[in-house]
Amino acid sequence: MSYQLLRQDVLFYQRFLAVAGFYKGLLDGQWGPITNTADAEFVEQSKLIAQQYGAFDAASESNIVTLLPAAQVEARKFLTIAKDNNQDIRILSGTRTYDEQDLLYQHGRNGDHRPIITNARGGQSNHNFGIAWDIGVFANGNYVENDGPYKSFAAIVLPLMKTIEWGGNWISFKDYPHYQLKPVSERESVIRGLFEAGNVYV
Repeated sequence: MSYQLLRQDVLFYQRFLAVAGFYKGLLDGQWGPITNTADAEFVEQSKLIAQQYGAFDAASESNIVTLLPAAQVEARKFLTIAKDNNQDIRILSGTRTYDEQDLLYQHGRNGDHRPIITNARGGQSNHNFGIAWDIGVFANGNYVENDGPYKSFAAIVLPLMKTIEWGGNWISFKDYPHYQLKPVSERESVIRGLFEAGNVYV
């Protein structure tokens, strides 16, 4: 999702801003002065992180800014490692609202003939909590679909970044483009409870 789409789900965004430490008001889904101030502070912090850790391609930038600040830092470190290793890697997905997650969950289900791309409904993915991103590997400007280059880059980046996890290491549903901060709990229900209460967890 983009930053502008993130702002359209006000209650979701208030929770996100509260987790980031910017929003101190009621989680009421109403955009008022407190939300406006928190939004401005979040945008300013995101700019400072980009200045410190580097800026990247437009697609990556539009998705990095949807992550919590702690995840933005790690995502930019991640892309720096890719650049240093001559890898054309872009971040193609960041934070998703619950509604966006539910739409992805419909792929391959209920008569939809597209391939299944997630087993997580809204509120069951770390993409919903500001700490996960999906990448695309590109060769000569073209998106690479086969798993090999994703596995190869994971072997490079994971030893250098102890703060993140890779979906390629999952047992039940391997997700080779997926990376995330190591969560505070292996149970998404725990993180969801913290997120919906606006409690800091990163």
